[in-house]
Amino acid sequence: MRRTVDEHLEVVLGRVKPLPPFEQPLMEALGLVLCEDVVSPVSLPGFDNSAMDGYAVQAADLAEAAPDNPIGLPVVGEIAAGRSEPIVVTRGTCVRIMTGAPMPRGADSVVPVEWTDGGAATVRITQQPRLGGSVRRAGEDLRAGDKVMDADTVLGPRQIAVLAAVGRARVSVRPRPRVVVVSTGAELREPGTRLGDGQIYDSNSYTLAAAARASGAIVYRVGIVDDDPKKIMDTLSDQLVRADLVITSGGVSKGVYDVVKEVLTKLGTIDFPEVAMQPGKPQGFGVMGEDEVPIFTLPGNPVSAYVSFEVFVRPALRRMMGAMPYRRTPVRGIVMDGFASPSGRRQFVRAAATSGDEGWMASTVGGHGSHLLGGLSRSNALIVVPEDVTAVRAGDQAELWLLDEETG
Repeated sequence: MRRTVDEHLEVVLGRVKPLPPFEQPLMEALGLVLCEDVVSPVSLPGFDNSAMDGYAVQAADLAEAAPDNPIGLPVVGEIAAGRSEPIVVTRGTCVRIMTGAPMPRGADSVVPVEWTDGGAATVRITQQPRLGGSVRRAGEDLRAGDKVMDADTVLGPRQIAVLAAVGRARVSVRPRPRVVVVSTGAELREPGTRLGDGQIYDSNSYTLAAAARASGAIVYRVGIVDDDPKKIMDTLSDQLVRADLVITSGGVSKGVYDVVKEVLTKLGTIDFPEVAMQPGKPQGFGVMGEDEVPIFTLPGNPVSAYVSFEVFVRPALRRMMGAMPYRRTPVRGIVMDGFASPSGRRQFVRAAATSGDEGWMASTVGGHGSHLLGGLSRSNALIVVPEDVTAVRAGDQAELWLLDEETG
């Protein structure tokens, strides 16, 4: 079975569904997608209050105030933020007031402390405030009953601020997908252990777990499973109870020891197409278990695994979270060095991209081999070369995916 990149992604997005919403505490909802319209039960501000430390006054009392003609007023009380004192400002008096404190009855303006001598019993004021100056009026930001946020809003720090300000402790959101990551291969060893002959450290499970977490998922990294069919199936079956999505790497090509493909093909619910892309041609995708948990079986070469995640898994995770757009939003940029590209395959080339007066520019880093992690670590973009392009020349315009962008 052979598919284009777009065909395989269409299959993936057709099987993966948005997770059902549920209420989460406000801080746990950071970065998630709101599933309800939010209407404020309160006004913001909820009462007239002072925007400055200073003195609550009647502006008419200070009509003649000037630096060379200060006006003295008796201070009849003090109001701090969080307090509501039964003090009334009458003609010719004032009240000392702090930022955020409720305005006393009778006062119509606030004189900033910088315009005064800071007196406690009597204050000398050198400037007349404008009527209503330095006063925050009740409801000037929001009124009770106003819709403050639409469903499908991604909740960042600024949105969390508004939700907290209107008193919402919990909100309905699509949750973070629970992702289980498994690496397969008898040659793999955990970082920090001693390598034997023919052995390598497992980077894929760390790469994929980190990429899934960066995409907003809750990640369970299971680690390494030998090339043993029973161990692979037992591990995957055991993990389904805590998984909304499973990612494996390795064992999906055409070799004798590609046991992931061998084992999962028997289920009849997982396809193993060759996708017309480089790197990342051998792919597997389907569902497992009674709950039909989506599973991605990615290639074992580390760059292939990472690129496959970007092209297929990340859009799936964003769909599960209800986050749009599913795919990265490309930008156009100038390629600084030329290279060949295989006919009939969409190529994803590691690149270092910078933005300047002339727009985005990208230089390839490292080689094109799917095992070359050094170049991947120095890249921050992928140059996407269409299937019908066989050569990219220095100075050509190309599509770029910016890998460090947090959203689309």
